[in-house]
Amino acid sequence: MSSAKQVQWRRAQPAPIMLISGAEQYFASVATRSIRDQLREKYADLEISELNASDYRTGQLLNLASPSLFAEPRLILIDDADRCTDEFIEDGKAYLQNPAADTFVLIRHHATSVRGKALLDAIRASEQAIEVVCPKFDKDYTRTDFLNGHFQDAGRKISAGAIKALIDAFSGEVAELAAACNQLLADNEDTITQEMVDQNFAGRVETSSFKIADAALAGRPSEALTLLRHGLSTGLEAVPLVAGLAVRVRLLAKMSADPRATPVSLGVASWQLNKARAELQGWSDEALGKAVQMVADADAAAKGAEKDTTYRLERLIHFLAVKGREL
Repeated sequence: MSSAKQVQWRRAQPAPIMLISGAEQYFASVATRSIRDQLREKYADLEISELNASDYRTGQLLNLASPSLFAEPRLILIDDADRCTDEFIEDGKAYLQNPAADTFVLIRHHATSVRGKALLDAIRASEQAIEVVCPKFDKDYTRTDFLNGHFQDAGRKISAGAIKALIDAFSGEVAELAAACNQLLADNEDTITQEMVDQNFAGRVETSSFKIADAALAGRPSEALTLLRHGLSTGLEAVPLVAGLAVRVRLLAKMSADPRATPVSLGVASWQLNKARAELQGWSDEALGKAVQMVADADAAAKGAEKDTTYRLERLIHFLAVKGREL
């Protein structure tokens, strides 16, 4: 039987060894941020290091965990354990036998393969470890649990009808569902009802916002504008669309500011980072700054600051699709 304590992603807490396992990257990102913030609050001098298990070389973990001159506490973030090298498995098993003091090792396994099973079994058998479980977001009960927890953490109530309406409108992408929840919380002070959900998101076209963002950031202005107009004409709501664009544009801005940023530091999956890196090609810092401002303007317009929301959205989509080179 496993000795490691299993915790829900919402309740992640620091431990000498932390395994964040499962397919849902949004849950993993929230858990990682929470652990990092808890440690920073406790240790002002916390040192944070990052490794990728897919290109790990012998000794890297042990070197980072070795006591320093001033004995600062440290957090070591290790991504892609499901693609790890043999050297990582061996070093990881060795480290479990004698974890360093004031050192916290967080290992992310995306569950894309059974690679590293021997190490995972060893972690799960360790009394010094916790496992943060990030289940697939592919069942209605998972979505219901997510929604109940999201509003409970915010100290708010939501009706059963509102939960069903949100699940019907946002059945796929958890990050977009979270953005919709936050929008409802910001716009309403009372219990969230089905009427509020219908008012904000009625007629939403599944996945349209992602198709629009993908076309725009891939540099296909005609396709992006066609998708936008079709989406708006068939009920796509502007607020969640802009929220999704904001996430994508902020990621580009962060990567531009720190070209060496990693999936762990940005809270995204490796494929998302690779996709954003390709989308970043051709952007200038000045144009990205303008894009961030235009997203904010579009958000204000979508929430009622302007009568002609469509014009503001089309202007933003075109700007993104041409990478700010013309307007």
